[in-house]
Parts: sequence; structure tokens; C-alpha cells
Amino acid sequence: MEKVHTPFRYDYVGSFLRPEALKKARAAYESGTITTWQLKEVEDRCITELVARQKAAGYHVLTDGEFRRATWHLDFMWGFQGIGHSATEKGLPFHGEAAKIDDTYLTDKLSVGVHPFVEHFRFVKALEDENTVAKQTIPAPAQFLEQLIMPMNLPDTRRFYPTDEALIADLVACYRKVIADLYAAGCRNLQFDDCTWGCFVDPKATMFFGTDEAGLQTLQEEFLLVNNLAMEGKPEDLIINTHICRGNFHSTWACRGGYDRIADQVFAREKVDALYLEFDDARSGGFQCLEKVSEDKKVVLGLVTTKSPRLEDKDAVIARIHEAARYLPLDRLCLSPQCGFASCEIGNKLTEEEQWAKLALVKEIAGEVWG
Repeated sequence: MEKVHTPFRYDYVGSFLRPEALKKARAAYESGTITTWQLKEVEDRCITELVARQKAAGYHVLTDGEFRRATWHLDFMWGFQGIGHSATEKGLPFHGEAAKIDDTYLTDKLSVGVHPFVEHFRFVKALEDENTVAKQTIPAPAQFLEQLIMPMNLPDTRRFYPTDEALIADLVACYRKVIADLYAAGCRNLQFDDCTWGCFVDPKATMFFGTDEAGLQTLQEEFLLVNNLAMEGKPEDLIINTHICRGNFHSTWACRGGYDRIADQVFAREKVDALYLEFDDARSGGFQCLEKVSEDKKVVLGLVTTKSPRLEDKDAVIARIHEAARYLPLDRLCLSPQCGFASCEIGNKLTEEEQWAKLALVKEIAGEVWG
């Protein structure tokens, strides 16, 4: 499988519902009743069991389910020097619920040593077989940049970086080191998870970023630049894809709006190999934006929702795939759930068996559409 890479015709984003044993172990660790090594033993066992289930489900891609993380993005940031975090009081405003995840901010200039995620990847890499490849998911550089320049964090950031250009230079250098270390550990499939573009398409985008319409255009160019610079000079056999969504916390969402606003930039100019796109409900808009996807990219249609246990109608999903194929050739399309099943430890509101039923449906539909 060394020359086979993501995305596959049937695929998934990366995170899985945490099993009860892992939840209990995490709570015990946080209360001080078990050690770091005891927690790791439980994580190792749960990840090994998850990978076995992924293989049994017939999937060719392996992840650790993000079982060693509290959140899909912040744990990665905490692996850098110059980053601090503390428990949030208010939480981020999601639709109908506040996402109470740690405030994360600069305490010094950014640097990175050996990032913990490199060892996390090695564990999954060792579980590959002749039918499977491991992929590593990390937040996109743009996501990291957004975290540091959002209005609530900008005063801390400006203490160390008077301009975005200076911040981007250090951020890119750190990402290039992590990417190089992951590659040395055997990673050939990397995924940038990126909610920034979901914020840009929302009607409240100017409020999110604390700017006006002209400022949004400047920021979009900055975010595209930081992603592309981080990938510059990567090995040719390293596949980097990106997943774009509008928030995924406890079956709630943060943003809405079609991709049309950012398609000319991201779909046409971001130097990734494939786009995993959220298309599971009306918040995501239509497929016409796919006309802007450059010829070197594939698109993974996120048509099966992870936010609800309700199983989609197979024929309806197939019809939507063919609708998308009016704008991008069918042989450049794939299928997946719209996001992970547990972007944060709390997970979405469905059971583990309902999670696997969703993945079985994705595989079944892909078999009928692409053979």
C-alpha cells in the first residue's frame, strides 16, 4: 500500500467516539488517581482496538481516532513552545450550546521541538498492513493563525509579534519542522483540518474576525498564504489534504454559508491534493462552487452527517453525488462523513454502533457509485 494514498473512494475525516474505558481513564488521570503511563496504556489499547475495527469495516485508511486529544486542534497547539492555555469561562458560541474548550494564547515567541504528535503517529503507523495506510490529522496553519489573531487573543499576540508577517514566518517554520519530523516517522498522508474558511463564509464573519469586508479579504489571503508556505518544499510523495467544516461540537455547529465566497482562493489556489468538504445539510450551500476546484485536486463529499444518528437514505446520497458530478467529474469525487464523530472528547450525539453504521453506509454507497 506504500503507493496508495488518501483520499479513498470511501473515506472518513479522522476522529471517533471515545470508548467508555478511555473516558474513565481520562477522568481518573485528571483527578490524579492514575499516572501518565497508566493513561497511555489505556489509550494504546483503545487505539489498537479502534484500528482493528477500522480494518474490519473494510477501510483502507487508519487513524488513532484522536483518542489522545481533548480537542481536534488545541492539543496540537499545546505541543509548541510559547503557547499557554487555561480553562475558558464562557466558551465559544455554537448553535444552541457553548463549546467550553480551553482558551489558548501566546506566552512567548513560537518554537517547536519534537512534537508529541510524531510519536502518536508512529504508534498508528506500526499497525498498517498490506491493505491500509495511516494518516495524521492536524489543524491547518490557518487555524493556528486564526487562534492567535482573533480579537480576544490579539493583545497577547501583539506583545511578541507586532505584525502578522512576523507571526506567519515563525508559524511556517514550526509547521515545516513538524511536517518534516512526521515524514521521517513514515507519514505519507497528512490532513489539515481547517474551520477558518467556514468562519469566512458565515454572515457574521466580520464580527468573528473583528474587521470589515476589506479586512476579511486581506485575512483570507493571509490564511491561504500561511497554508501554502507551510507546504512549500514538502517531499513529492507526501500527500497533504485538507478538511473544511463549519464547526462540530456535541452535534452542534458554529457557522453557515456556502463555499462560494472562498472558492476562488481555496478551491483554486490552495496547494493541497484533495478537499474534504462538508455538504450534509442546507448550511453548506450548493455544488456549483466545485467548478472552481483546480484540476490537480480531488474532492471528498461529506454527504453523511456525524451530527445525527439518523441513517441517510442511500438513494438520496447517490443522487447528490451525481448532482455534484455535474460540476466536477465523477472520477475526481469520493465520499465520506461530513466531519469527525468526536472533534472534542465529548463526542457527537450518537452511539458507537450508529457511528459504524454510518461508515458502513458510506462504503456501500461508494461501491454502488464507483464499483
